[in-house]
Amino acid sequence: MTVTTRFAPSPTGYLHIGGARTALFSWLWARKNKGKFVLRIEDTDEQRSTPEMTQAILDAMDWLGLDYDLGPYFQSQRKEIYQEYIEKLLASGAAYYCECTPEEVEKMREEARQKGLKPKYNGRCRNKNLGPGPGRVVRLKVPLTGETSFEDLVKGTISVRNAELDDFILRRSDGTPTYNLAVVVDDLTMGITHIIRGDDHVNNTPKQVLIYQALNVPLPKFAHVPMILGPDKKKLSKRHGALSVMIYKEMGFLPEALVNYLVRLGWSYGDQEIFSKEELIEKFSLENLNASASVFDLDKLLWVNSHYIKNSSVEQLVPLVSEFVQELGYTPEADYLAKIIPLYQPRAKTLKEMAEQMHFFFKTTEELDYDLKAVKKFFTPEVKEHLQTILGRMQETKDFSQKELENLFAKYLDETGIKFKLIAQPLRIAITGQTFSPGLFETMEVLGKEKVISRIQRALSLE
Repeated sequence: MTVTTRFAPSPTGYLHIGGARTALFSWLWARKNKGKFVLRIEDTDEQRSTPEMTQAILDAMDWLGLDYDLGPYFQSQRKEIYQEYIEKLLASGAAYYCECTPEEVEKMREEARQKGLKPKYNGRCRNKNLGPGPGRVVRLKVPLTGETSFEDLVKGTISVRNAELDDFILRRSDGTPTYNLAVVVDDLTMGITHIIRGDDHVNNTPKQVLIYQALNVPLPKFAHVPMILGPDKKKLSKRHGALSVMIYKEMGFLPEALVNYLVRLGWSYGDQEIFSKEELIEKFSLENLNASASVFDLDKLLWVNSHYIKNSSVEQLVPLVSEFVQELGYTPEADYLAKIIPLYQPRAKTLKEMAEQMHFFFKTTEELDYDLKAVKKFFTPEVKEHLQTILGRMQETKDFSQKELENLFAKYLDETGIKFKLIAQPLRIAITGQTFSPGLFETMEVLGKEKVISRIQRALSLE
């Protein structure tokens, strides 16, 4: 048996991190077992489903690297298959036509409520042997006694008394299939062996199990993953970080970091925090999925992202950082950017932050904005005198490497007996316009002799 999993989003909105995580678990289980991963678009809500949302989901899957072997299938194109299975259920006596109107069904529910019973359809048409007709729905004949049970790979055995369920609708009066019928037919015809999804679907599962049993086919394995909670232990919302996956791209996260973080949000392998995709495929197991809800922690995600930035190759980062730099209005050469990126890799939390902090590298001396408060504070007459002397020595040096600059300054400090901190901050302000930057000598080497000298000259002329 080939292990086959699926991800089945509705294109009524963007792919959010909760959906991305279940897609990731399904993808990993298929890849670990050398099986198949199916993408199915559940677009039966024709009013709210849009091609733009479908494309956004496909783009997010692509960015995360979750490739699929079959699909995308669209439920809207499979209506004939659903009707075929509904006819099978009618022919076998497992389903029946019902002529009760929605108002009559609501009255039945209200009467049950008043008697303190479960509010549900009372089975009035169950034995009428009705045929098709205007306004009629098709209902499943649910056993009146006993229990419907299934073994959940995360939650253990789940059972529901059949008396709690009613003969639920399979086909609406307008001829469209209901969600539970369409999902079962899709999973059955696509050969899905493992259904990994959020535990908000647990209530649907007994109904789906009953449809499988009515069709006399084996059940797939179910694994219902607990939801992701915000730091306040409430359902994850936008204020916690429940954003579209592609928003994280816009914020400067690497896809590998988001994948690593999401998989650890509900699955563990000892104390290991960082996993390559290859390691995830090798070590992933359904047994290690957590049975309790996980808490989304943006600081932890930033830590994971900073780890991936630090350990990425400069070649990999250049085109990614370049996009963010271009958003700021600069178009640096790739070779120049490749010299700047290593200065920020050890500390940057996101690619966007990295691009924003390196802006002074791309400005001309005339464009550079100075923190005038800092200039006033640090550019004392004594400091200006030292900088003027150092400027002369810089102009004379032919080697403008980090090492040679360190030697030049060490020699000057030795001669004058001053401490480096007296001139370090004024020098930083002079060449960057601000009070924070990567290491001074590395920064000067990358900026180059001409820019550094012209910036110091301009800073010295500021009042």
